[in-house]
Amino acid sequence: MLDISRKLGVPENVAEMSPDQIVDAMRARTSIRISAGRQEATLMSISFEATDPQKAAGVLNEYLTLILREDATYRTTRAGQTQEFFEQEVDRLGAELSAHSAKILTFKNDHSDALPESLEYRRTLLLNQQDRMLQIEHEITGLGDQRERLTQIFNSTGRVDAGAAQTPEEVRLQELENELNSVLSIYSENHPRVLALRSQVAQAQKSVSTALRQQDGVTETDPARAMFKLQMEEIDTRLAYLTEQKTQLEAQMQILTQSIDLTPANAIALEALERDHQNVQEQYNQAVDRLARASTGERIEALSRGQRITVVEQPTAPSSPTKPNRSLIAGGGTAFGILVGLALIAGLEMLNRTVRRPADLVKRLGITPIATIPYLRTRRQKMIRRLSFATAVLMVITVIPASIYALHLYYLPLDLIAERVMDKLHLRG
Repeated sequence: MLDISRKLGVPENVAEMSPDQIVDAMRARTSIRISAGRQEATLMSISFEATDPQKAAGVLNEYLTLILREDATYRTTRAGQTQEFFEQEVDRLGAELSAHSAKILTFKNDHSDALPESLEYRRTLLLNQQDRMLQIEHEITGLGDQRERLTQIFNSTGRVDAGAAQTPEEVRLQELENELNSVLSIYSENHPRVLALRSQVAQAQKSVSTALRQQDGVTETDPARAMFKLQMEEIDTRLAYLTEQKTQLEAQMQILTQSIDLTPANAIALEALERDHQNVQEQYNQAVDRLARASTGERIEALSRGQRITVVEQPTAPSSPTKPNRSLIAGGGTAFGILVGLALIAGLEMLNRTVRRPADLVKRLGITPIATIPYLRTRRQKMIRRLSFATAVLMVITVIPASIYALHLYYLPLDLIAERVMDKLHLRG
């Protein structure tokens, strides 16, 4: 206010006023009215009183410039603080997101054999192993029956009908080839089961070849016993192989069963970790989006394009003074003076207790006068009376204005006194 006052020369005697008086005068002449309502924009009206319309408009323009500058500074500072906050939030959420990702990765590595995504594969693998276990048990049972039958025949007849039946190796080879042909109609060449069957077929072919070589080398001294011994060895070898496979399958089935049983609990724990990860991910995405908005807002505010205060009407110099209303003051002063004069006359008349009429003598003294003689003033008395009236008029004309001028000059300007009185009486709108 001091800078504006000294720049524009408001009020008129600013050079003779102290800083406090200048500020008081500027505040007294400045009027700010704010109107706001529900779901309505807040409107602020600023007015300034001055004897010169150009100065009044200049002061308002200075006010407007100051308000817009402060608003832009405030919004720019707030936008920068908002951007800094969201940058910190993005960094914090990014670190938390990385921590959750590391937890999920560690959990999957620790429970890689019992994760929900491989559950169907492990169930299918378990079913295949159960089928294979049934086949092995069936083969073991068949070989046991065959071994017992051969033993009974040899003990009863002392010979083995080698030409009527195939060796166990040949029977096994035929079964594996049939099973391989059946599996190839369902699975591809690279399927684990197809590869396993091919390996078994190759091993069975080697067994058949070995048996044939052994048969060629048997002496003709006791062909029946040699054949019996050869077939029993082949059956025992096959039984040992199937028993070993059964043991391995049982161990694998037990591991698969345990992993399948642990999968639901692992699924719940993994779901909780992924849910926390998803929540942090959503917060991180929101923070990144808000950071982008804050960066844009900060950039807009830095370029002075984000001012939200809108100037509805620019300050303009008025074409006519708003006050004082001279006609109203003149008319009101005249009417007030007449009323005060009449009241003064009535008061003096009511307070004057001197005897001036015959009725006053009758009322006060209780006598009836024969005649009344008016009071006659001498020339000296008339002169004194006229001088007293002239002195009173001169006092009113000179002393009162001089006192008002001295008050304005040495105590406080009259406009400030009037403003203070109006403020005290709450006469300002």
